[in-house]
Amino acid sequence: MARKAETARNGTIRAGIGGWTFEPWRGVFYPDGLAHAKELEYASRHLATIEVNGTYYRTQKPSTFASWAKATPPDFIFTLKGPRYATNRRILAEAGDSVSRFIDSGVAELGGKLGPLLWQFAPTKKFDESDFGAFLELLPKKVGKRPLKHAVEVRHASFCTPSFVTLTREHAVGIVFADHATYPAIADVTADFVYARLQTGQDTVPTAYKPKALDQWAARAKIWADGGTPDDLPVMAPKDKAPKTPRDVFVYFIHEGKIRAPAAAMAFQKRVTPDGKS
Repeated sequence: MARKAETARNGTIRAGIGGWTFEPWRGVFYPDGLAHAKELEYASRHLATIEVNGTYYRTQKPSTFASWAKATPPDFIFTLKGPRYATNRRILAEAGDSVSRFIDSGVAELGGKLGPLLWQFAPTKKFDESDFGAFLELLPKKVGKRPLKHAVEVRHASFCTPSFVTLTREHAVGIVFADHATYPAIADVTADFVYARLQTGQDTVPTAYKPKALDQWAARAKIWADGGTPDDLPVMAPKDKAPKTPRDVFVYFIHEGKIRAPAAAMAFQKRVTPDGKS
C-alpha cells in the first residue's frame, strides 16, 4: 500500500499517475482478472494520488465524485484537471462561466481528498499578462467552506519571464514544473504546494525513469517539501525567492513511458517515504 512521506518539519510528498483506466496496465500494474470497476480501488492502495484527466474533457456528476471518494483510502488525494472550455480560448478573461460550472459540478464531494486543480494551457497559448491575470482572478479560493488550491501548466516559452512568476505568486497559484522534451521548465515556487509532471519516461525502463534519475527527482522533492527550491532546475525570477516554509509536493509520472508510470510512482514513493515502503 502506498504511504505518503510526512514529517513534522516537512510537507507531504505524494507520487502518482494520470487516471486509472488504461488497458495496457492490465496484467502489468493491475493483476490479471481484476474487475475494471475495482481498478480505482486497487490503484489508490498502491499510489498516493491520481491526476484525473477526464474532467478536462467532460463534466462529471456529484455522484461520480462521491463514488471516487468512497472507493479510496482516507489519505488518498485526487487532483482534477480543469475543463478545456476554460483554458482553450482566445480571451481567458471570458472563462468565468466555464470555471464556475466546473467548480459547481460536485468537486466538493471529494471532501479532504480534493487536491489542487490543474489548469492546462495549449502549447500555442502565449503569455498575455493582463489576460492571464484576469483568468487567475476567476479562480475561486473556496468551494463552500473548503479552500481550493490551483496550479497552471503553461506550455509556451513566452511564459519564461519574471512577470509570470510575480503574477502567479500574487494569486498564490502554483506553476507546474514540467519535465518535458519541449515544454518550458519553470521551477519558481509560487504557492504553498509544488506540482511536478514528469513526462520523459520510457517504457523500455522498468520504472520509466532510470534509478539514478529517480534518485535525483526524489532529492528535489525533498528540497521542495522542506521549503526550498532545487538549485539544478531553471527559475525565471532568481532574485524573487519564495519564503522557506514546508510545502506539500505532488509528483506525477505521465505522458511518455505510460505503461511503466505506476512502477515509476511506486519506486519514487519508496525513495521519499521515511520507512522506505511504497
